[in-house]
Amino acid sequence: MTTTPTQLLSDAGVSIWLDDLSRGRLATGTLRKLIEEKNVVGVTTNPSIFHAAITTGHDYDNIIAAKAAAGASVEETVFAITTTDVADACDLFAPVAAATKGVDGRVSIEVDPRLAWDTAGTITEAKELHAQVNKENVLIKIPATLEGLEAITATLGAGISVNVTLIFSLERYRAVINAFQSGLEQAKDNGHDLSKIHSVASFFVSRVDAEIDKRLDAIGTDEARALKGKAGLANARLAYQVYEELFSTERWALLADAGALPQRPLWASTGVKDPAYPDTLYVTELVAPGVVNTMPEKTLDATYDHGTVTGNTVSRGYDDANATLNALDALGISYNEVVAVLESEGLDKFVASWKELLNDVEAALAAARKDA
Repeated sequence: MTTTPTQLLSDAGVSIWLDDLSRGRLATGTLRKLIEEKNVVGVTTNPSIFHAAITTGHDYDNIIAAKAAAGASVEETVFAITTTDVADACDLFAPVAAATKGVDGRVSIEVDPRLAWDTAGTITEAKELHAQVNKENVLIKIPATLEGLEAITATLGAGISVNVTLIFSLERYRAVINAFQSGLEQAKDNGHDLSKIHSVASFFVSRVDAEIDKRLDAIGTDEARALKGKAGLANARLAYQVYEELFSTERWALLADAGALPQRPLWASTGVKDPAYPDTLYVTELVAPGVVNTMPEKTLDATYDHGTVTGNTVSRGYDDANATLNALDALGISYNEVVAVLESEGLDKFVASWKELLNDVEAALAAARKDA
């Protein structure tokens, strides 16, 4: 029996999650097929994914018509649609969650991205989403803004599992791990079972290369061009080094003794944006034990078809990763400026997608009321 690249990836300690969800995927069984055939053990969503799902085709016409007849607002309609899809996906992945004691089989849903700078609003919505989905294997996604850090701690402290998203910098990642561990300390004080609280930290990869490659092209020297396509991997590998460091402390040992599980690094934005690069670059070059890689289906298919898995490709690359970031700094490319731009752009894109979704659903509600 042939062992597939996705099976080898799983065997190497990488959990494969799909970065997509729609009612069509659930209804047609295509998501179930990915679980059965391509080792998919979880799903992530974001505002852009929901916008694409809800505004393409007619899968949501009936629920929009029902909400229109009930006089629901656009916010209520979108809340109902997204939480229903996520709850149904949680049911599909429930056997995976049971088999892995909740480590995998996870489905993520993000708080309204317009709340990314609103700590109290994020905490409130995180609790509302968690209550509405009402599935043990849901993860509530919270952006890793400065305002989000306190919300991450409070949400975990309430016993709710969290996917921390939009992490670009190593400094912010350290702050995210601190927020996670503070949240578990609060949860312990609040009497929650730490073994039931799960978290991932979503570190974005390809967007780092897209931004830095643009700056390297502007410099235009052979030295600059030689660094193209290296920053994203270097940044992610050094993030894993931070993970190893901060989950080897006495502080963490106390939490682990109380039943806590580590917050796993999750590689996000793993679809290659430059066609000159191998289409499995951000998968096969980021293999390490205890990580998640969430992939768009195109990247998943490429990995399944021709990915070459050669064991751990992260831990042995720390020196080269540091050398890459140092070389970029020597060329005048500011790491801190790049990650700040990427966080701002990432949030702006999600807010724009969310607003487009609300506008499109509002128009659909209006049309449904007119036809009724």
